[in-house]
Amino acid sequence: MNDSLLHLISLLDDGEIHSGAELGEALGISRAAVWKQLQQLQEMGVQVDSVKSKGYRIPGGLHLLSEQDIRRGLSPEVARLLAGIDIFPSLPSTNGHLLAAISQKGGERGRVCLAEKQTAGRGRRGRTWHSPFAKNIYFSLVWRFDQGIAAMEGLSLATGVCICQALESLGIQGVKLKWPNDLLFQGAKLGGVLLEIAGDVSGECYVVLGIGLNVDMPAVAKGDIDQAFTDLSSIAAGDQPNRNRVVGALLEQLLPMLAKYHEKGFAVYRSVWEGFNAHYDQWVALVSAQNRVEGKVLGVTDTGALRLACENGERTFVGGEVSLRSAVEAER
Repeated sequence: MNDSLLHLISLLDDGEIHSGAELGEALGISRAAVWKQLQQLQEMGVQVDSVKSKGYRIPGGLHLLSEQDIRRGLSPEVARLLAGIDIFPSLPSTNGHLLAAISQKGGERGRVCLAEKQTAGRGRRGRTWHSPFAKNIYFSLVWRFDQGIAAMEGLSLATGVCICQALESLGIQGVKLKWPNDLLFQGAKLGGVLLEIAGDVSGECYVVLGIGLNVDMPAVAKGDIDQAFTDLSSIAAGDQPNRNRVVGALLEQLLPMLAKYHEKGFAVYRSVWEGFNAHYDQWVALVSAQNRVEGKVLGVTDTGALRLACENGERTFVGGEVSLRSAVEAER
């Protein structure tokens, strides 16, 4: 994204009407060039209204991410745990950015990376994460564990708990967790967690904790997403939560959790996770690269493994993807 386009975004960020002449003068370009850049914004998924004889506006403004606004809502304890916040207009992947930094100069515990747009964001199993500009949250946080990968057991589930608690602190109730990494609301996907690890798996290693969270997904995105989804704006009945407040609330929960996780592990989050369990006592199919297993969800273990009641008794699983079975399938 070029500097001129970023400048244009900053001019329209207030949601007010700006004439083409005003925008052109501020940018030092012709009105025709302004129009071309406005078209680029539309192609990025930004809604730009043309008001006849008056100019252009972004309805409601964009309310871009701001380190200052995020830090304003942090407690002193959490602010001390935060190494820094990097915000980019666009990145291939916020996780990828932090992983590259780790490989080049080592990880900085508590460093956060945010992007207004991801061009190569990924969900589970390599799926593309749809990413309109300045509408959702694309968030990554790096943390160092000196005890190796074993100290991270259940971390993705504990992260899910933190996200639900952060949203509850903002008045957003009813979000559930689908084992192991998805956030749901009334069965529709709200977001997801993607953990990636770098370093020595038996010693000093880093985890990059990635979160994708739908905040105000534009209607045009519906044709590009092959599953039921929702966003915080819909849950809040159109009252779009401020993304800077959401990021601050996430940090308030995540950083203290990470700071003590090597001591406490997932066991202290297990009962809370069960309270958010989207599929408790429901029949599901657990699909992995090797096989498919069906059973009723009993919950999770102290290490975050899924407990299923199968035909031959209870079994536990550490990997795979859960999908619901229909009532007809469950009766077979």
